[in-house]
Parts: sequence; structure tokens; C-alpha cells
Amino acid sequence: MLRLLGGRPLGARDAQAVMHALEANPVAACMVAARVEAYGMAPRLLGGEMWSASVPEESLCFSGANLMPLAGDANDLDYFADRVLAAPRMCTSLVGDTELALGLWSRVEPEWGSPREVRSEQPLLALQGAPSIEPDPHVRLVRESDLDIYFPAAVEMFRGEVGVDPCAGDGGQSYRRRLAALIAARRVFARFEDGRVVFKAEIGSMSRRVGQIQGVWVDPAARGRGLGASGTAAVASAIARQGRTASLYVNNFNSAARAVYRTVGFTQVGTFATVLVD
Repeated sequence: MLRLLGGRPLGARDAQAVMHALEANPVAACMVAARVEAYGMAPRLLGGEMWSASVPEESLCFSGANLMPLAGDANDLDYFADRVLAAPRMCTSLVGDTELALGLWSRVEPEWGSPREVRSEQPLLALQGAPSIEPDPHVRLVRESDLDIYFPAAVEMFRGEVGVDPCAGDGGQSYRRRLAALIAARRVFARFEDGRVVFKAEIGSMSRRVGQIQGVWVDPAARGRGLGASGTAAVASAIARQGRTASLYVNNFNSAARAVYRTVGFTQVGTFATVLVD
């Protein structure tokens, strides 16, 4: 059990308790669990801080490029909001379980101001085992030599999904480095036809128990051929072969994508919300 921590972020001596808390809901906690497993609890390596108002099993929040409340009640959200507002804003989004994410947002919005966008209902989906349909045999791991071809498709997906241009500011160099790192980690998949990408997806986060799929995209000229379903099934199969659960979350209003994921065999295990801030 952890004592009340005041302003101190959780550290190495809290790691066992934090991991126990994250394992209680491995699909919802995948993004944070993957970072803790890879980098430990040191904020510099973790890319942010882990906070608890009491003990992680009852109260836990990650504060970095994403602000992610993971467990807590109304009093804990008050505590997290106080911590957030005591320092300059680091995050570009607030994401997590709908009740927690929107509860924390309601506490910080008066000082942070209007968000760029609130996606208040994003079904969190999971697939245990093999997909329900045949995976696309033409979907393969993207290689380093494919990056120049893959990059434009990834940029188009990012602009459409996130609503910002990943090439703004530095010409896309930071985003390109992020993609290169995922490729090196063997977590980027695509189907190529005639020298272009017609389907793409990435495993954005990979914990010991879960692989979270992101960036699913089909070239508009290739839509209507079932590439989204069979391609996603190929990525989910790759995750399942590693003994992990495949997961993703999707905007509730995206009925076409939700139908695709149902076809693959994903079922809803929770609901996320995302607040995008400028």
C-alpha cells in the first residue's frame, strides 16, 4: 500500500503496485502499461509522471503528452486536476475511460479553455484469439525501405483522423521518426499495390498482454473491396500469434468502421473519451 504522496510522482519503489493496478484492466491500460513495462517509472524515461492520490489500485493517472486518468473517484479527480493545473500544460489530449476522462476535463476546462474537439463516446474493442474472417495474405510488415511509400498514406490518415497536419512545424520529421521507430519494432503493416499503400495499420502500443491497433486506413480508391476488414484481421492475427489480445478504440459516429470491426470479431469491452486540446 502506498501512502499519500503530496506532490511526488510515483517512482521505482511503487512499480509493483502500479503494475498490479494496470493489470486489473489490461485493455484500457495498454498505452500506459506498455510504457511502464518498457521504461520503468522514472519520469524522464517514461515520458511523463504517474500520480496516485492514495494507492494505485484505487487512484492512478498518467501525465505526459497524453493525460490519462486510469482509476479514481470524484475526490481523486479533484486531486489530479489540482496537480495538472499547478504546472504548465504538457498534454495535447486527455484520453481514457469516459467517466474519468470527461470528469477530469470538466475540472480543468475552466482554466484551459475550449477544446479543439471532444470525442465523448469511443467504444473500446477487444478480440480474444483469432479473427472471425480470413486475414488478408497480402498484408505484410512494412520495412525500412518502404518508408517513403508508406509515409504519405500515414500523413493522410493522420490528417483525417486527428484533424491536424503532422507535417506542420518541422515538415513531418518528428512524425517520420515515430513511424521509423514503429517499423523497426515490427509494428507497422500494409498492403501495397502498384507502388502505393492501399491498406495500413499500426500497433501503436504493445504491452505484455495487449496490442492496441491504431491508424487503420484504406486508400479511398480501393474502398469497397473489404480491405479494411481483412487487413485488420491480418494485424489482429499477428497480435494473437504473440499470445496477446488485440484491441482498438473507434469513434462512435464512425458506423462504417464499427461494422468492419464487428465483422473481424471485435467486441466492446469499455468506452473511452478523447479531448483534443490546442
